[in-house]
Order: sequence, then C-alpha cells, then structure tokens
Amino acid sequence: MNSRKFPSEARRAFPAAKSPSQQPSHILVVDATCPGWSSTCSALAEALENVLCLACGLAGPCRVPLLSLYVVQPQQECLLPFTQVKENFARVQACISELRSLPAEGCFPQGVNGVLQAVQDGLQQFKQYSRHTAAGGSTNSSVEITILTSQPSRDMVKQLEKKLQDIDLVSLRRIQVIEVVKRDFLQPEDVEQCVPAEEPSSDMAILGMDIEVQTVEDNVISLEMLFKTWLHDHGTEREQLHLLLPSGGFGHAAAPKNTLMCLKCDLQERLLDPALLLGTPDGPGRAADASSPWHVTAWPSPALHKLRVLKALKSEGVCESVLYGLPFIIKPTSCWQLDWDELETNQHSFHALCHSLLKRKWMLLARQEPQNTGPNWNVVVHPYYVIVPSDSATLLVKAVAIRELLLPSAFPALLAEHPERVRGPIESALNNLEVEVAYNPLHLKSNLYKYLKSSLYKPPQRQQPQPREQRPERHQPRQVSPVCEQPGGALMSPPGHIPADCALLATFLQESQQDTNRLPDLQKSPADVGTANASVPGVVPHRKHNLY
Repeated sequence: MNSRKFPSEARRAFPAAKSPSQQPSHILVVDATCPGWSSTCSALAEALENVLCLACGLAGPCRVPLLSLYVVQPQQECLLPFTQVKENFARVQACISELRSLPAEGCFPQGVNGVLQAVQDGLQQFKQYSRHTAAGGSTNSSVEITILTSQPSRDMVKQLEKKLQDIDLVSLRRIQVIEVVKRDFLQPEDVEQCVPAEEPSSDMAILGMDIEVQTVEDNVISLEMLFKTWLHDHGTEREQLHLLLPSGGFGHAAAPKNTLMCLKCDLQERLLDPALLLGTPDGPGRAADASSPWHVTAWPSPALHKLRVLKALKSEGVCESVLYGLPFIIKPTSCWQLDWDELETNQHSFHALCHSLLKRKWMLLARQEPQNTGPNWNVVVHPYYVIVPSDSATLLVKAVAIRELLLPSAFPALLAEHPERVRGPIESALNNLEVEVAYNPLHLKSNLYKYLKSSLYKPPQRQQPQPREQRPERHQPRQVSPVCEQPGGALMSPPGHIPADCALLATFLQESQQDTNRLPDLQKSPADVGTANASVPGVVPHRKHNLY
C-alpha cells in the first residue's frame, strides 16, 4: 500500500471537474453470517434502497453507474450482477427484497473465506464486463469494493492482503472494510470514525492500493450516510478549483500586486440540489444551463474554476440575506497527478489559511475569473463569492449578491417597548416550544424517499386494449377457405365463386373413389361438389386427414 495515503474522498465540484466515466462502479459484499443479522439486514436494506432511489432520481449522469451485490452465508452468492442503476430501479428493488428474505443469524458458521471468494469473483466479473462494454465504446475503468461485516475488521484486512497478492488489481480503486457494530459495543470516540489499517506489507505497497477500515453503527441513518458517499464526485485526475491570493499573504504590503499565490483545491457538495431531483416539487427535473455564469450546481463539469480573492471581510459584517445558492466545501486537492512535495506544501498552506481566518474572524470576498474568452470577450460577467472558515480544515463558499441582482428593501426599525397585552401571548407561545441546542437535519424527514420510490416504480407493462373495430370476433369460427356452412350441414360456396377446397376435394375423389355408384354426381362442376358430398358419410373427416 502507499504509505502516503490520500483517500479518494468524494468530491463533487461546484461544478465538478470530471467526466461521467470517472465515477467508479461499486461491488457490495454483505457478510450475512454475522451475529444480529436480522436487525442488520433490515437497516441495511432500507438504507441501500433509500440511497439508490436518490441515485436513480437525480438528473444528469448517474453517480452510481454500475452496482453488483454479493451475499455470503457462508458461500458467496451474487444477488445482483453488474447492473446499470439508472432506469433499473425495479430490478434493484427486487434484489433488495431478496436480501431481506435471507435466513436469520445462527444458520451459518462465521468465516472469511466466503468474503474473499466474493471479492475475487466480483473483480473477475467487472473485468469481463469492462472488456465487453469497451468493445461497444463505453468505458468504466475503476471499481470500488465495500465489505459489510461484524467480524473483526483487522483480521479481515490481513486475509485480504494475502489473497489479493496474486490478483490483477489495475481496475480496483479502493477497498473498504466496514465493521458494523451495535451501539452498546461502540465507544463514543469511535462513532463514524475511520480507523486506519495496520502497517501494510511490502507486497501491498507495490500494488499502491489502500484498504480502508471503518466502524459504522448498526442503524439506518449511519448505513445510509455510508452509502451516500457513493454520490460524491470521485474524480482525482485534476484539481477542481484554484484559490488565488495576493503573493506573500496578508502581511506583506510590499509584495507585487500582479503576482498571485495559488492554492489548489477540490470542491465537495454539502447538499443535493433539489432542482436535480426528477419530479419533485422543488425541481423541474433538469439541470440549469452550464454556459450561464451563475451556474454553480451542474454535475459534472469539465471546467477548472478560479476564484481570485479581492479583500477580507469582518465576519459580523456580512448579512445573511445577500447570500444565495447551495454551499460548497473547499478542501486541499488530492489530485494524484501532482507531485507529493507539492501536495504536502499545498495542504499545509491551506490549513494555515483556515487557521488565520478563524483567528482573525475574517471572511474572504472572491471573484470568479472567466474560464475562457469567447466571441464576447469584452463583456464578461463576474460572479462573486464569500469564503467562510470553520473549525475543520475546510472552507465554505457561497454566492453573494451583487448590485445588479439586489432589490430595494425598506426595513422598519424595531420598537424598543411593546404593550404587555401583546408581548404576553407571544412570550407564552415561545415558552411552549421545545428548544434544541443545535439544528440536526437528520431528525427531519419529508417523505422524499417514499415519493421517489413511487415515482420510479414501473409496474409490468400490460397489453393495450385494441379498438373494438379491430378486435376479432370471439365466437366466429376460424375460416380456412371462403366456404360458409348452412344450418343443414351442407357446404355452399359464395355466389359466382368456386372454392379452392372444393376443387381439391373433387380431384381427390376422382382419383381415389372406386365406388362410382355411390357418387353419381362425381362429374359435376366443382361448384356443386361441395353440396353433393356434404351428405356422404365420412367424406369430410377423410378429406381433412389427407389434405392437412
């Protein structure tokens, strides 16, 4: 493994700098031999279905292009071969229903052999799928493997290291070993934290791949947030944002103003854009025009964005009413194409900037530089943004209003005193409210998952009813020849028409019938033979047997 580990964290740009094919496929391996599988199964199925309905409902390229699901109990079984998630939600739901129907815990012995076999089989399946799709012009070159188990994760990492030494891992981007634990057995400091794996062996260092170990609580929300990392942008081919600062930092006034210091950053979504959700009340189900200068929510975008810092702002001097749009998180880039020393220097500079802004209680006002000069290069619209520090090693960027967008508003002054008869009921109403120390969005639900599932559900197609004039008559006998049957049982041709069946019957009777006395009318015209032969016993069944 590479000791200089930069996890390929999800990054969705603002818009992101990636192409749809760079989003990895996913192999999910579920260890169903773990204790407490019945409760884990229910939470896992609900969380997986929730996240995949989001992936199917988001407009634009699918963020989870391919998914394969294996279950181990104790032998591996592929419940879902590699499937394109978008437009196949019904198939995904059927797979999740099958997952819910698996036997409860205690039915199978524990072991890692089934998990290792599932990993090997999944890699082989992806190799074959990639070779097949590459012939058709489609490319999806990387895959990530997520293993869900309640077994000790470090033991499984050791087994994986040994097993993967002889396997072609060119297409494998990452392996995650997720240890699902009950809350009673989870230490507070371990909740939703990533636990580093043990020091890798030299063989794994040659492969240049990291095995990430993570501990996740056994409930729907924790598993759901785990699967939502699939929705992030995973492209690491290039940085997505250049943050341009005056050279030398803030304290060197003598530095030339035309020289700039560049911090190379990545951008990550904090929220999903409701406008990208198909059919929801908040969105039309289509993305905005990517050529618009105000377009900051497209996914994906091939452009590299540049924000030039113009000045610093006091934090208390920015009014919330002039900020708009979805926020994005800025963090130092993890682009693999950059040199290691450059990555390290860039990361330290970024952390120093975060620390200094937080210490000074400053925000930064930045202007987006034009990406290219088109025919109207002399008329360039410049969006502006506010960059806000936080306690973590990240920055928050939000669009800020400019002169052209601002509308006039008259705000009346707040009265210092109010009559007691008015203030009393208001105070009483406020006292009845429950007070939360902090807002937690995980405590609120809007039935969005139910809405998306019902919208994505496609019942089996039924045959469209035909118009009445096109329907065949149910009680009408099948007509082999233009011959109608009279109530008396005689066959009669239409007027002026010699039926072909009667002509064949006449020829047959002339050649095969020996008793001419029983058929006195044999030499009659073919038009009359049908009527004459209707009274001869056995003629019609014998004709059917020989002619057909």
